[in-house]
Amino acid sequence: MFSGIVEEFATVTNIHRYGGNIDFTLTCSFVNELKIDQSVSHNGVCLTVVEIKDNTYTVTAMKETLDRTNLSLLEVGDKVNVERSMIMNGRLDGHIVQGHVDETAKCIDMRDADGSTYFTFEYKNNKEMAQRGYFTVDKGSVTVNGVSLTVCEPTDNTFTVAIIPYTRENTNFCDIQVGTVVNIEFDILGKYIARLKHFD
Repeated sequence: MFSGIVEEFATVTNIHRYGGNIDFTLTCSFVNELKIDQSVSHNGVCLTVVEIKDNTYTVTAMKETLDRTNLSLLEVGDKVNVERSMIMNGRLDGHIVQGHVDETAKCIDMRDADGSTYFTFEYKNNKEMAQRGYFTVDKGSVTVNGVSLTVCEPTDNTFTVAIIPYTRENTNFCDIQVGTVVNIEFDILGKYIARLKHFD
């Protein structure tokens, strides 16, 4: 379980493809604090540490994960937003994030907000998925590349988020441009509410 408050970005140092899986090797400031089998969010995707070596760590993404996320687009040198799992005795600064990415979205617009930046993202318009809680609501929560954000200006298949300078500088939002593909996780509370409606 995560909060969507990204700790920093890690840098991809190696990519190894085998079968339908990919091993990603990364480096970041807290490598020496990690342990084998620990869960770490990568662009919002919960992955397990399988190796720690020479100030790097390795995680494996299987085909299902690669099909649903932007991880297959990563290249050596790319920045990845990372967050270690939540400690349950502290404040929840973001919102409840499972690390189970629902789908990808594409950045379709960026505009200045007097120092901050508005980013607009578009995802597939799927009525069946929307009935199951896969949508955004005004002032609700959404996770973009692992970052907990507040939604504004939602439509059936787009939403906008406002990014303050600190977030843009300290996450891979600094590299997002129109056309960039991101991972999104819709709010789990909305999914449960949508599911409960089916029992009415």
